[in-house]
Amino acid sequence: MSKFSSKIALIILTSISFFACSTIKRVPQDRALLVDNTIIENDKKVNKEEIYQQLYQTPNSTFPFTGFHLRLHLYNLAKPNADSLYQVWLKNNPKKEKHLSALLSRKQVDRLGQSFMISGINNFLIKTGEQPVLYDTLKTNKSVARLKNYYFNKGYFDTRVLTVLDTISKQKVTNTYRVETGNPYYIDSVQTNISTKALQELFDQEKNKSLIKSNEVFDVKNFENERKRLTKQFRNKGAYYFQELNIRYEVDTIINKKNKANINLIIDPQTVKSGDTLIEKPFKLYDISEVNIYTDNVSKNKKIDLDSIQHNNFNLYSSTKLQYKPKALTDAVFITKGSKFSDQKRILTSRSISNLRVFNYPVIEYIEDKRDTTGQSLISNIYLTSRKKMTFNPSLDLTHSNIQDFGIGGNIGILFRNVFKGAEILEVGIKGSMGSSRQMNNPNNVFFNVTEYGGDVKLTFPRVFFPINTDRLVPKTMLPTTTMSFGISKQRNIGLDKDNFTGIINYKWLPSQYNSFSFDLANIQYVRNTNPSNYFSVYRSSYSRLNTISQDYKEAANPEYFTPEGNLSISDNGANRFIWDALNPNNPMNVSEADRNTIRSIEERRIRLSENNLIISSNLVFTKTTRTAINDNSFYTLKTKIESAGGLMNALMKRASTKTGPTGKKTILDVEFSQYVKTEIDFIKYWDLGKQRVIAMRAFGGLAIPYGNSSSIPFTRSYYSGGSNDNRGWQSYRLGPGKSGGINDFNEANMKLFFSTEYRFSIGGPWKGALFIDASNIWNVFDEVKDSNYTFNGISSIKDIAVASGFGIRYDFSFFVFRLDMGFKTYNPNINAQRKWFKEFNLKESVLNVGINYPF
Repeated sequence: MSKFSSKIALIILTSISFFACSTIKRVPQDRALLVDNTIIENDKKVNKEEIYQQLYQTPNSTFPFTGFHLRLHLYNLAKPNADSLYQVWLKNNPKKEKHLSALLSRKQVDRLGQSFMISGINNFLIKTGEQPVLYDTLKTNKSVARLKNYYFNKGYFDTRVLTVLDTISKQKVTNTYRVETGNPYYIDSVQTNISTKALQELFDQEKNKSLIKSNEVFDVKNFENERKRLTKQFRNKGAYYFQELNIRYEVDTIINKKNKANINLIIDPQTVKSGDTLIEKPFKLYDISEVNIYTDNVSKNKKIDLDSIQHNNFNLYSSTKLQYKPKALTDAVFITKGSKFSDQKRILTSRSISNLRVFNYPVIEYIEDKRDTTGQSLISNIYLTSRKKMTFNPSLDLTHSNIQDFGIGGNIGILFRNVFKGAEILEVGIKGSMGSSRQMNNPNNVFFNVTEYGGDVKLTFPRVFFPINTDRLVPKTMLPTTTMSFGISKQRNIGLDKDNFTGIINYKWLPSQYNSFSFDLANIQYVRNTNPSNYFSVYRSSYSRLNTISQDYKEAANPEYFTPEGNLSISDNGANRFIWDALNPNNPMNVSEADRNTIRSIEERRIRLSENNLIISSNLVFTKTTRTAINDNSFYTLKTKIESAGGLMNALMKRASTKTGPTGKKTILDVEFSQYVKTEIDFIKYWDLGKQRVIAMRAFGGLAIPYGNSSSIPFTRSYYSGGSNDNRGWQSYRLGPGKSGGINDFNEANMKLFFSTEYRFSIGGPWKGALFIDASNIWNVFDEVKDSNYTFNGISSIKDIAVASGFGIRYDFSFFVFRLDMGFKTYNPNINAQRKWFKEFNLKESVLNVGINYPF
């Protein structure tokens, strides 16, 4: 109890010293601190952030859910003119100044006032903190005017706003805005006055899509969106010179019809300059009479003596021999001869050319064709600047892990553009690393006893590369690409040692701005463990369980299985031989049924994690997002995936004479190939609360079902839980499966559920904060694991979902966010836990996660 009381006393003393700095410390005597704003709309309190954003003055920010003015207190802790106070202190303490001058030069003593300890901390407090918000009558009046304008735009033309100022304590006030809206105005009729006949005809074609309709409440947003809609429609149908400013509205409130308004939509004619005067003339709808593509840095003003080629009604110009296949360029251009001018086609062309990755951002211009006597033709000139033929990208990394104490790695990447003159991209990468590990065998006692090296090649085509024509299925407007990649790597003296080969043929296309597809026609992965005898050196928890059991049978077991210290031998294969004897029913050790089941489970896991894998799969990924920009914080993203492995290979093997592996499964290259079906769904939703506050939510579900030639999912395709981008109360691979308690070194399974919610807020400047709750777990289902503690057993297994909560501190560097999250085990489903809720909710059991950028 005394220990607990001392902690409480420490907290109280810390709080007293921190809160001693009053919130009105920097408030002048004749001013008052604005503590709160309240908006009452028609006798009901308003909570909409959109309405509060109309106010010119808002109170100092508070720390979430506490009401504590953290940034204001930080500002108040700072000392004004810290450097000047330091100089005064020097004058008042001549002896100390003399001592400092004896240690440092006079110049250095003077500059101490600008040091971090004197001025630096102050500057940090001032920059991170927040000045007190002082009540301002002028700003209140401006807020009243803005509120009236806001409600006017919503159709409330007779809005009245009154303010009430209340003094709640010394130099602290609250401000209340009382809003009486009256009844809204409705649109009675909509008339049009379009001076250009061609535009009138276009308007009539899509009149039913108008956002301004009779009998609806007057809302300025509808008028703004209708202006954008019409501008987009006209400019995509040939009206090259048309702008939003050419549309205006007249609103006439009807005297004899209460709260009714007539709308007159007016589209004025085009205004052009003729000499010194301005004249009006009807808008014209322009056709494209010619499309010219200029490559190789051809200047707009130097188009003479160029090599020219005509291809599919396009004119291609180059100052030297054209370095690109004509079709590769024209396929990326959607502005075509004989078509109407279209802003949409211009934007699509710009995106398409940029996606080629062989040119800088293109310049697209339109000029009137003087050869057309009607004056309704445009010439489109597209200027392309080639990027460097080759790019060299070296990198160097230093690493540290639970196995590797120190590692140094390098990567050399070379990118070649326009390899086959069709805007193809070839990327070649070579990587290698050396490391030092005390866990690995090191007979020669060398420092770098861990090595890994490999390389990969990736070739990207800006089209669908397939034997048959796919233009009807995936037209070029969807910006399709084909990527073929192949990689090989070798890992030595670490873990089980691996040879890894991958080969992928992938297609991507974009049906719309917000939807995308990715299809792996073939995704091949071959993993060969070259040192499986090292299993128990890597998976220490499995070894510890086996060694504990072996102590009960040491007298009956072969003594050669044990080290002189009495533990199972790993280097001499003693652990493996003990397992074989224990599982042999004719062995005289007489292993109990419970121990035999545990040993069998350890052996099954050893075989699973040390076996070679051959995965030949196909998968389809669909992604939909409503995010419009990187700073958009009100959107959702839905990603679904379905994957199938081994089905086609199994069908082919039925017609061929094949070997079988140690478990009786069919093999290719002496490896039992995997066969499974996998599906995933990932949903992310953001809510923007204003004032840099965001609620972010993620839900994920995945299931992989083995069948046919497999009884389990390959380790590389299984699920795990825990870590900085997952359940942050547990380390990676340390959670689950089910309620088993994460007893293995690497816990994985073939089913996963994950849910997370974050409340993100600004602390000040680039500093951000977050409060989060994570809930997840993994289970075995439809595979070889039958233990109910590991498997998903229906709705009742939902109680096995582990819950973590915590907080995070982030620093925004603009181009990336550094993240530090601390997760606490809030609910632990471990079957051995005596109390599952809040039993491990303490700093000792917390997990510190370091990450780059947000977890989702």
